[in-house]
Amino acid sequence: MAKRVVLAYSGGLDTSVAVRWMTEELGVEVIALCADLGQGGDWEAIKDRAAAAGAVEAIVVDARDEFANDFVAPALKANAKYEGKYPLISSLSRPVIAKHLVAAARAHHADAVAHGCTGKGNDQVRFEVSTRALAPDLETIAPVRTWGLTRADSIEYAERWNIPITVTKASPYSIDQNLWGRTIEAGILEDPWAQPPEEVYALTTPTATDPTELVISFERGLPVAIDGRRMPLAALIGEVDRIVGSYGWGRIDMVENRRVGIKSREIYECPGALALLMAHADLEDLTLERDLAHEKARLEPRYADLVYDGLWYSPLKQALDAFVEESQRFVTGEVRLRCELPGRCMVVGRRSEVGLYDYTLATYEAADRFRHSDAEGFVRIWGLGVATWAAKQANTQ
Repeated sequence: MAKRVVLAYSGGLDTSVAVRWMTEELGVEVIALCADLGQGGDWEAIKDRAAAAGAVEAIVVDARDEFANDFVAPALKANAKYEGKYPLISSLSRPVIAKHLVAAARAHHADAVAHGCTGKGNDQVRFEVSTRALAPDLETIAPVRTWGLTRADSIEYAERWNIPITVTKASPYSIDQNLWGRTIEAGILEDPWAQPPEEVYALTTPTATDPTELVISFERGLPVAIDGRRMPLAALIGEVDRIVGSYGWGRIDMVENRRVGIKSREIYECPGALALLMAHADLEDLTLERDLAHEKARLEPRYADLVYDGLWYSPLKQALDAFVEESQRFVTGEVRLRCELPGRCMVVGRRSEVGLYDYTLATYEAADRFRHSDAEGFVRIWGLGVATWAAKQANTQ
């Protein structure tokens, strides 16, 4: 039986109740680990909340740059969107949190790690599979799967133990946020017919008035500058998030197929993620050779599935990373985005010194250097198999 546990602590309802519940019901010492992944918030207040819940220690790890460079960057290069829509906001954060859980468990001589995920969610899979990949000897405790409390019960439990939480019965939303975006669940959002109220949004409230354009510079598949201003990836994502979100663009409302076999209505806000993924994919259209582009497009959904399903540290994911990294050698150039009201963001230009677009081949002007006479033989040979089959069919009728 575990005596000391490191809990992935968000400061929200479930993890705050989990601290007290594990202390009271399991008799363990709980160390709360908070990972700063760019979600913002008052970290001192969150540490105080963990202490009020009964944690013997609360740790805040600044993992913003690590998250951006080691987790978001590979997914961006892979154009990873689950079911073609969701840019893996929470999915990408779980393996980096698991990495720090394991490190803290080793440093504090803990027997186990813990998370606040429900049995219906995807995050339990991501936390536990990642932990087992990194430290198969550590026990994993999932109190929310054990205690049998409803969300209303958890709110009452927190009130009974004087745990200062921000969730109330009147505002029951469950929110997860990092620098790649924001997810909102629970409450009225569980009805897929109900329109999300404006109160659930924080990153995409329209405040801009006039159209604007921004030029994103990429080097080897990664954005490195906005309008010529170079900045670290985490800061760049935040800047694009702010600009694009101010036009009310970047919302996703989808019914998603969870790994555990149920459908779930999900609301996402991710203006920066969607804008950068769109710009990156557009630059690839200009710079990737045809067969490579088609094969990469075929593998991208598989890549996204692996991340979504908690297999970040799997051999197949590592092999796909190698393919994606090789594909990005010449994805260098600039993409021009235009934002305007109401809620529009689009690519309006792209250029690259290593781009494969050649005007003298593509133009229909008389001076082009494409030898039209070569096309006749090419088309004849290309269609030879079909022509042979068609002739045979005609002779047998």
